[in-house]
Amino acid sequence: MDYVGKIFRPPSEARSLLLQVTVGCSHNKCAYCDMYRDKKFRPKPPEQVTNDILFAAKQGPVNRRMFLCDGDALILPTRKLLAILSQVREHLPWIERVGVYGDTRSVGRKSVDELTQLREAGLGIVYHGMESGDDETLLAIDKGGTRAESVDTAGKLREAGIVHSVMVLLGVGGTKRSSEHARNTASALSLMQPGYVGALTTTVVPGTPLAAAQARGDFVLPGKFAMIQELRTIVAESDFTATRFSANHASNYLPIRAELPRDKAAVIEALDEIIGNADERMLKPEALRGL
Repeated sequence: MDYVGKIFRPPSEARSLLLQVTVGCSHNKCAYCDMYRDKKFRPKPPEQVTNDILFAAKQGPVNRRMFLCDGDALILPTRKLLAILSQVREHLPWIERVGVYGDTRSVGRKSVDELTQLREAGLGIVYHGMESGDDETLLAIDKGGTRAESVDTAGKLREAGIVHSVMVLLGVGGTKRSSEHARNTASALSLMQPGYVGALTTTVVPGTPLAAAQARGDFVLPGKFAMIQELRTIVAESDFTATRFSANHASNYLPIRAELPRDKAAVIEALDEIIGNADERMLKPEALRGL
């Protein structure tokens, strides 16, 4: 397989076949992210993508799922994505689901009919890094999307029958917007009703605009228990119908996996105990955290 630079994928795609169809991220401005800053966005040559699919076909049914890299491969024109999915179906008939990163820009540019065609061709899940439901926070981190656009994104994916997995970032609003970030994220997620939500914890990465803001004193990362409080607010103030909620990413201080609303009371009770004790021994040590 031909991979240009470092390859990233969601934790739940750890066992998936990774097919790089674009290099980098077309937005590549998020203040907290350095994953694609060493790459200039471009589609991979179609012949290279085909060669990778044929190479995977020779290996046989090692993987049942596939993830299309890089950062927002869904930004590709629908006709190009359909061509790729058609080749996957032809040469890798054992692939049961294809996943991709997508956001308000990439979904917003596609009609429900286009998204439905992609679903029928094999696209099963879109991972959407919303990060926050608070518009001031989204503007500050240069996310390139708004709260309202995130809600619209959820509606289009639902209508097209594509599973929606939303990622949010604890602490990304800083100490100034911590409460508003948590509460507005909870209310936005309630409107969106995604099948999956993953809460990650903000890490200030050297060399990013967020690190520069921190150095200037314009951004202050909330403390560990303040971010646990944000997690509690998101769980407590959300109103889900049927959502699998996870906070078990390597960046998190406290691993959680729950079915909401079924497990809501139990999760809140556990979080209240941890916040009340304020005992760092109950949290993941810094040395064991990762990006």
